[in-house]
Amino acid sequence: MALQPAREGKEAKKDPQSGAGSSVQLFTWEDIGLCTGQGHPQQEQWLVIDRKIYDIGQFYQRHPGGAQIISHYAGQDATDAFTAFHANKALVRKYMSSLLIGELAQDQISMEPSKNTQAGYLQHDLGHLSVFSKRKWNQVVHMFVIGQLMGMSASWWKLTHFQHHAKPNCICKDPDLSMHPILFTLGKVLSVELGMKKKKFMPYNHQHKYFFVTILPFLFPVYFQYFAFHKTIQRKDWVDLAWMLSFYIRFFLSYEPLLGLKSLLGFYLLLRVLESIWFVWVSFMSHIPMNIDYDKNLDWFSTQLQATCNVDQSLFNDWFTGHQNFQIEHHLFPTMPPYNYWKVAPLVKSLCAKHSIEYHCKPLLTAFADIVHNSRETRVSLWITQWRILLNMKQQTKKNTNVKIHKEWDREC
Repeated sequence: MALQPAREGKEAKKDPQSGAGSSVQLFTWEDIGLCTGQGHPQQEQWLVIDRKIYDIGQFYQRHPGGAQIISHYAGQDATDAFTAFHANKALVRKYMSSLLIGELAQDQISMEPSKNTQAGYLQHDLGHLSVFSKRKWNQVVHMFVIGQLMGMSASWWKLTHFQHHAKPNCICKDPDLSMHPILFTLGKVLSVELGMKKKKFMPYNHQHKYFFVTILPFLFPVYFQYFAFHKTIQRKDWVDLAWMLSFYIRFFLSYEPLLGLKSLLGFYLLLRVLESIWFVWVSFMSHIPMNIDYDKNLDWFSTQLQATCNVDQSLFNDWFTGHQNFQIEHHLFPTMPPYNYWKVAPLVKSLCAKHSIEYHCKPLLTAFADIVHNSRETRVSLWITQWRILLNMKQQTKKNTNVKIHKEWDREC
């Protein structure tokens, strides 16, 4: 039987919009904060959408967008995330009715007390349902483009990318940070944490150098390829797997007669490496130099702004990045067609200015340089500094122990 820490002791009050015999349970933010699904394996998972409280404990594994993305909001307000990710909200709400367990009490504010305000390009836009007006067309064409034209998994991309959008730069919740700490150390908080724990998996003081020979050329041909196939087979998504394999069959039949097997493999690796280099620069420039920390349960707007920055608009930048130079607007409105980002950018800027929130925007080359500079200067210096502090403390402790031993020896003599 599931634990119900927040339901006990709560009075059921009459719902004025319902019949005389119906009632609705009212809860506080403190009640909701207790139901995160953490701790006891059977603990309930609650979240809030438009002041209504839903128990997703028995549903999250069947969530069409993936279990992780909805679980990230357990014990929190998910209203803005729900609005951003679901195009047909009326349809979704029909399926949510069975999960409804109550509402926020009338004396509870609508937002949590801790919140202060409210082919590569093509597959990405299709995955965000921002190309066609009908959801089904976006899904079908997305599976074709990413599977047949790119040899990647549509379901794997959705599971990882939507989590990134829900909790960008939040460690343990954003899959894009999975390189920490095995390969790189990321963020001030995490770098200091590694130093305090005296953990070292790689020579982090050289990470700005091996960045160019590890993640930059091999993210696509090694990491992405492995996990795309692994997760697709693990989830038994055979349709997705068939689309992926169709890419390799087409690629082999098209080029093997012209190049031969060895040259074909070299050509394939070259394409993947070039694709990886482009992808790393374009995707990392908007997030890696920004704040990286544990989930602080901030409001939707603040969560996206502190983890995201833009690159100056120009014809070249728009083309080269596929309009992902408007990364702030893309994160705030993930289902918006990319060609409309420039229209809402001035409105977002004015909103940031009104609420004293910094709107980061920089030149393209500066954004590229910040990836390496930030990795070399900020993260590494923090990690090394903390490491040296611990070593000095250890040496001082050893020195004090030796002094104490000598004093006791002199006393005995």
